[in-house]
Amino acid sequence: MSEKFYYEAPWARLIITIEDDQLSGIEFLSAETESSLNHRKHIFNKGQTAQKVCKQLDEYFSGSRRVFDLPLRLRGTGFQKEVWEVLQQIPYGEVLSYGQVAKTIGRPQAQRAVGMACNRNPVPIVVPCHRVLGTNGRLTGYAGGLDIKVRLLELEKKNKVSFNNRFHAEPGFHNPAPSFIPALSVFAFSMPGLKSTLFAR
Repeated sequence: MSEKFYYEAPWARLIITIEDDQLSGIEFLSAETESSLNHRKHIFNKGQTAQKVCKQLDEYFSGSRRVFDLPLRLRGTGFQKEVWEVLQQIPYGEVLSYGQVAKTIGRPQAQRAVGMACNRNPVPIVVPCHRVLGTNGRLTGYAGGLDIKVRLLELEKKNKVSFNNRFHAEPGFHNPAPSFIPALSVFAFSMPGLKSTLFAR
């Protein structure tokens, strides 16, 4: 069984697809997409899984959720699924380069293919392809547009700093997170064989 519904994100309208109680699609709506969907309103419902997706997206955009816990149905090649698995391991508020993702999956020359896999990611935000940047922190394409990519990175940067500052004040708590610098500078986390890297726009 398949169901689709609109979700009003802070900076965009999304179309969510659920198949057999698994999240299988998140699409940023364009005027053309919305027009075509208006002719198929009968497929729009909200079951239990859909409500869970909405709740977790609400929590993410409010800054209270850093990791999604949703059943996923991801259709893609074996290579694409490897890339999407790495993307889900990038911590909230941190980034990797396409080259670092390629090295992580043992394909250091496959930076372009990693970029294509990010472009084909069926569930952006939940599988956070926005946390992957080009060489030297260069902003590259994103399904929702670069403006949305910047907003997502800034949202996570702001909320991560707020979260770390709140807990840093508690006795006995050690804050291992690096300090952010202004604008869109974010840190890449360390994975086996990789050095933590600072990207600055």
